[in-house]
Amino acid sequence: MAECVRTTLNPSHFLLHSTKAPTQNPFFSSHSSFEAKSNARKYPKISLSVMSSQNQSQSQSQGQTQVPSLDALLNSGRKEEVFASIKASLHNCLSETNLHLTVPGLKSKTRGKVRDIYDSGDYLVLVTTDRQSAFDRILASIPFKGQVLNETSLWWFNRTRHMIPNAVLSVPDKNVTIAKKCSVFPVEFVVRGFVTGSTETSLWTVYKNGVRNYCGNVLPNGLVKNQKLTANILTPTTKAEDHDVPVTPDEIIERGLMTQDEFDEAREKALSLFEYGQRVALEHGLILVDTKYEFGKSSDGSILLIDEVHTPDSSRYWIANSYEERFQNGLEPENIDKEFLRLWFRENCNPYEEKVLPDAPEELVCELAWRYIFLYETITKSRFEMQPMGVRLSTIDVLMFLRKNGRLIFVFLAGANTRSNLAKCFLCIIIFAVTEEERTRSYGFPRMVAILKL
Repeated sequence: MAECVRTTLNPSHFLLHSTKAPTQNPFFSSHSSFEAKSNARKYPKISLSVMSSQNQSQSQSQGQTQVPSLDALLNSGRKEEVFASIKASLHNCLSETNLHLTVPGLKSKTRGKVRDIYDSGDYLVLVTTDRQSAFDRILASIPFKGQVLNETSLWWFNRTRHMIPNAVLSVPDKNVTIAKKCSVFPVEFVVRGFVTGSTETSLWTVYKNGVRNYCGNVLPNGLVKNQKLTANILTPTTKAEDHDVPVTPDEIIERGLMTQDEFDEAREKALSLFEYGQRVALEHGLILVDTKYEFGKSSDGSILLIDEVHTPDSSRYWIANSYEERFQNGLEPENIDKEFLRLWFRENCNPYEEKVLPDAPEELVCELAWRYIFLYETITKSRFEMQPMGVRLSTIDVLMFLRKNGRLIFVFLAGANTRSNLAKCFLCIIIFAVTEEERTRSYGFPRMVAILKL
């Protein structure tokens, strides 16, 4: 199978065993075709010139800040570098963790589709794995995916604090977030700006099946796939055990899932966050098509933004400058999210009914990993850090949680991955301390107090 080895993270072992159409553009060409069945459609290639030279000249002449083209941000050499790291990590994905079995401070583990969540008493430890989910099941493991999601969410959490508080306390590792405990609302707030999608709950799927009132939104006749809506809409779903179920606002209140005041506040926040995300995405040459938000209620009664924000897992992104032309020509938009993976599985099996699915082709896995990293670098305008095989630590094992003089102390155990037989084993105990002042000042790494190498 092309998916990554099922790596288990368990601190009882001495070492960590996890690592982590229009003009064609070279960024999405050299690794952009695969074939699992003779009639399997290849996923669309992407051209990434975000702004035409005319538009760029206009922006400059009008005194506007020029948006760097995606071509300038990521050159072909960068893609080759990223692909080399992705291929080297295909069998070193972080697919499973079991910290609760050996860590005294962790009371239990909840295994989500992507995240492993550990209860430490006062706080939660969220490990974002490389598991890839769609159609309410796990499809594969994607190199560096967990790191992309964790760091992308952190970037957005940090930039939306003025709109709504969030649960993030600290990010001690690229795949790990320490979060406040809260009472999670059993509702996902899905916000949509376009008629699109391929899952059973997607707007295009229900619309083409004749539904004209969806989650309390009245839809006009005559809409076509990938068309922009006149206004963004909210289509909430309940967080069921094995699948999501569309629900209306009235049903949410009637079932006691939220009070009217709680729902009204969360709805207003979700729509505002989405509008803000769309503006930021467009500034970076992208269209934020749809996304989902989750909220919780803290002990003081305030509503918090939780889980993830505007990641390629929770959102659809399209390339902005090619959208209109492709839409007018009846072509699928150039996307840099997991939609092409969904489409591949829909064309090669029935992902909702078949117990055993075909293996995701290795080239598809690599392409998806590249697109996730590309999205991170495009949105954040920063370079994604990929440690080479044999050095990469996908997560640091949480060993202990202590309270001392009002400070929360994290003690971690880290080890070298020796799969490449490059380095001697080493043990490193890292102690972090985070004060309340430090939490409110920055969402970066907590201040390192001491490092002891044994």
